[in-house]
Amino acid sequence: MVHPALGSWGQEGAQDGPGVAEPERPSELLPLLSVPSYPTPSTTPLPFPFFPGKVEAQHILASAPTDRNLCHFQALGCRTTHSNQEVLQSCLLVIFATKPHVLPAVLAEVAPVVTTEHILVSVAAGVSLSTLEELLPPNTRVLRVLPNLPCVVQEGAIVMARGRHVGSSETKLLQHLLEACGRCEEVPEAYVDIHTGLSGSGVAFVCAFSEALAEGAVKMGMPSSLAHRIAAQTLLGTAKMLLHEGQHPAQLRSDVCTPGGTTIYGLHALEQGGLRAATMSAVEAATCRAKELSRK
Repeated sequence: MVHPALGSWGQEGAQDGPGVAEPERPSELLPLLSVPSYPTPSTTPLPFPFFPGKVEAQHILASAPTDRNLCHFQALGCRTTHSNQEVLQSCLLVIFATKPHVLPAVLAEVAPVVTTEHILVSVAAGVSLSTLEELLPPNTRVLRVLPNLPCVVQEGAIVMARGRHVGSSETKLLQHLLEACGRCEEVPEAYVDIHTGLSGSGVAFVCAFSEALAEGAVKMGMPSSLAHRIAAQTLLGTAKMLLHEGQHPAQLRSDVCTPGGTTIYGLHALEQGGLRAATMSAVEAATCRAKELSRK
């Protein structure tokens, strides 16, 4: 059962979020991707595509210091406020969406009104569960969530890690809500930085491969726009086959190859170019950088 009141949805700054601006002051909570079912008519343009979700708009309360960000959620029919404490006093589930260096000040501001009934979720990269628990009252239920950019089209890859005082019911509730944005997996906290390298940065890696795939077709004479559409569709269809049929990529790759055919010749060229090793190194480098940033 969904809680009757849900908190503000948010993203750590603007770099990965759809139209989310940088925090203007330390006590900001920013909305990210709310999933209301009944938006209200408005002429205010939205910074991201709207998709119906699992929570009615009137049950979402978003907080920010100005209306610059809140106007988009007002357009969807969400309730808004400029008071972070009001969010905690009105909502049982609250998602904190600030830059990592801003989060401690936000938590200090709301800590006096935090109770053991609250479920507090952080989207701030690099802020550990132990740090969150230290900054909040004893026995506070906290979770970490790390989404990626395709959440804006409801095809995101999201991981979440639970704190010491979070039970399975709270985890299932959050997972149920986040599945409106894509695939959500509960993982040990140690996997969060790996997820950054695999799926957060992986969006850029996949785009680089899609671009190269299309440019190969352009080199052979296909119009650019057509090549890029077909390349993107090839990635989409392949991903669906892997997810829906549960196949290992090696098995699907083998199914495509025929002895002496075009695919095995192409794969040989990719091996000669070091695609596999370069991709593994890219994930490793991005993961290591995420860990470095977490220690700062």
